[in-house]
Amino acid sequence: MSKAMKIAIVDDEKDMRQSISQWLALSGFETEAYASAEEALRSVGPDFPGIVVSDVKMPGMDGMQFLKKLRGVDSALPVIMITGHGDVPMAVEAMRVGAFDFLEKPFNPDRMTELAKRACNARRLTLDNRALRKELSDGSALIKKLIGQSAPMERLKEDILDLGQADGHVLIEGETGTGKTLVAHALHAVGARAAKKFVLIACAAFDEASLTRRLFGPAGEDEPIPAMEEARGGTLVLEDIESLSQTLQARLLTAINDQGTPAETRIVAICNLQEQDKTCESVLRPDLYYRISALRIVVPPLRQRGEDILTLFTRLSDQFADEYGCDAPEVSAQEAAQLLQAPWPGNVRQLINVAERAVLQNRRGTGSIASLLMADNDDSRPAMTTEGKPLKEFVEAFERMLIDNTMRRHKGSITAVMEELCLPRRTLNEKMAKYTLSRSDYL
Repeated sequence: MSKAMKIAIVDDEKDMRQSISQWLALSGFETEAYASAEEALRSVGPDFPGIVVSDVKMPGMDGMQFLKKLRGVDSALPVIMITGHGDVPMAVEAMRVGAFDFLEKPFNPDRMTELAKRACNARRLTLDNRALRKELSDGSALIKKLIGQSAPMERLKEDILDLGQADGHVLIEGETGTGKTLVAHALHAVGARAAKKFVLIACAAFDEASLTRRLFGPAGEDEPIPAMEEARGGTLVLEDIESLSQTLQARLLTAINDQGTPAETRIVAICNLQEQDKTCESVLRPDLYYRISALRIVVPPLRQRGEDILTLFTRLSDQFADEYGCDAPEVSAQEAAQLLQAPWPGNVRQLINVAERAVLQNRRGTGSIASLLMADNDDSRPAMTTEGKPLKEFVEAFERMLIDNTMRRHKGSITAVMEELCLPRRTLNEKMAKYTLSRSDYL
């Protein structure tokens, strides 16, 4: 369940503050009341996790002055103004300055709730977009999103850090749903071009004429700057590079060659080729392939990532449980083994779907993880990989997941975890060290 947005209520009249606060609290909002604009400004800063409802007529700093101050603090902060009866010019001026909307006294409480919901939805979208932009510009945050400590994932993270510092073009390959686009973002964010433009083009989404214009121009009146120009100095990511026609491949090669060395714009090509007996090398003209594959990253499939599968499933089911306001499903030893043995043709994308459905099933008190895996496989039993895994790997993966889940549930309380798992402190400490679990991560 998403966290309730805050509403800062600013009004010099105590009765009005209290009545608005009580009504909005009953509507499910978290409210904070202030007797003056000056007092509110000490608490409402950039990225305030909510909206503001303010009266216009107040002693000291009035509502209009307050609105202008808030616009300087955070121009995207929704502010709902409360105006006196018939004060239309004031309301019009407030909207011109940037108020989200206004209510005229005496106002309908239901109208207040409706406006607050709209404003909070707008605010949540703004904050989510800001967080995403910050995340996509923060290399360390992006590396952390590549969850897992398996050997293939550790190699992938090392490759990203190494190639991110290089300046040549990069080819990213891997099965569908493995997170190749996230890897492209991370490559840009950890490199010298991090402060420059990052442009992503999904080549398969365009017909040839449209893609030619989008990549190379000329731009029409209502069309964006050509991507090769837009990404100048930064990174241009071309998803589905294998979908380019021979003509466009030749055009792209010419554009790359014209840049010289070092490249003015770094090309990161993502190949999503899934057809049997075909590779990116076989469908691209050789000269283009060798130019874009001087540096190469292969993103590992989920089935090769061992205990990462259980770590990811736990994190995802916790997130969905929070979103839906219910408990995450408990994973038995048998279900853990089934998750580890499943072939995961859809990789992480498929695991996300299974985790969400597992949470919804758990909320209804029906179904099992095994049934979800069977449904995905459209077979009478959960599909298993043909890649043999030693018993020790299954036992350790389940043990790690069990300690991780218990630490999360008890918010890092070592005593509570020891009691629930019937482990002496020394044994628990040894196992946490073995599985690189740190108590500080759960506090």
